[in-house]
Amino acid sequence: MSNQAAWLTEAKANPLKVDEAEMWKPAEGEILVKNEAWAINPVDWKIQDHGVFIQKYPIVLGTDVAGSIAAVGQGVTNFKQGQRVMGWAFSLATGEPRDGALQLYSIIKARNASPIPDSMSFERAVVLPLAVSTAAAGLYLKDHLGLPYPGKETKKSNKTILVWGGSSSVGATVIQLARASGLTVYATASARNHALVKELGAEKAFDYTQKGVVDEIVQAVKEGGGEFVGIYDAIALKDSFTTSGEILKKLGGGHVVGTLPPDVEFPEGVKCSGVFATKISGDAVGDAVWGKYVPEALESGQLKAKPDPIIIKGGLEKMQEAFDRQKQGVSAGKIVVVP
Repeated sequence: MSNQAAWLTEAKANPLKVDEAEMWKPAEGEILVKNEAWAINPVDWKIQDHGVFIQKYPIVLGTDVAGSIAAVGQGVTNFKQGQRVMGWAFSLATGEPRDGALQLYSIIKARNASPIPDSMSFERAVVLPLAVSTAAAGLYLKDHLGLPYPGKETKKSNKTILVWGGSSSVGATVIQLARASGLTVYATASARNHALVKELGAEKAFDYTQKGVVDEIVQAVKEGGGEFVGIYDAIALKDSFTTSGEILKKLGGGHVVGTLPPDVEFPEGVKCSGVFATKISGDAVGDAVWGKYVPEALESGQLKAKPDPIIIKGGLEKMQEAFDRQKQGVSAGKIVVVP
């Protein structure tokens, strides 16, 4: 066996450089995954373009992998060699190339991986890992929304949440996890994606491009009754934050959770917090979501791998092309690279 990676050799280097990489050995609590699919996220090209987050170069970027286990480290009892898995790669937290996704073989912490059913392809499963962690952090950590954990047979509560950007990778997962936590879910999406967000579990869908959408959402929340827990903003741009603030102001205040830290001033009574997905790795939230819910829900079909992959073939040599394609923007899809 030999390894190769798509290296970011220095700050703002473009293109990525495909070159040899060490054949990593999994330590205690880790697995080595032979990657068969990689998903690209906005954070990947933003790091390349702006030279942020990385303290030490060269580095292997990427967070989402799916493939087969090549080796297991000491103490790993819930996975075995040859098993099909998806995993959340962690080089953004560790700064170590071994933990990056964009290579033939990646080290994944066993607690950040899940088996995938035989019926699910690698290219479909790989859309989920970072989205699962980001969604879970915002929904379940106490300094965010602090909701009850998801379950296969959770009874419906009187709580309601609005997901801004429900057809995005994170938004699609937030909808599903919130439903599995017993919540009523409303979501925004462009009109062409309303069927998707409803398929995932949103009871009402709102076209964020339409004038009057703020009042439409406020009216729906009031008519729905119960407890409105807040807004999960999966877009986290100035416009979406501003609109979320307007909605909550009209509802008397509340909490916005964003996939990025806010860059706007919010009205009095409106709290906003930015999500860092790495906080759930190895804590109670990570154990509840990655350790219990995700494997069971994938197997039963309750957790769907959405949005659909937009496939780019060619493996590591096509990673820069995939970065550039993601940067152009996608709607209700996720860029996925396969060999």
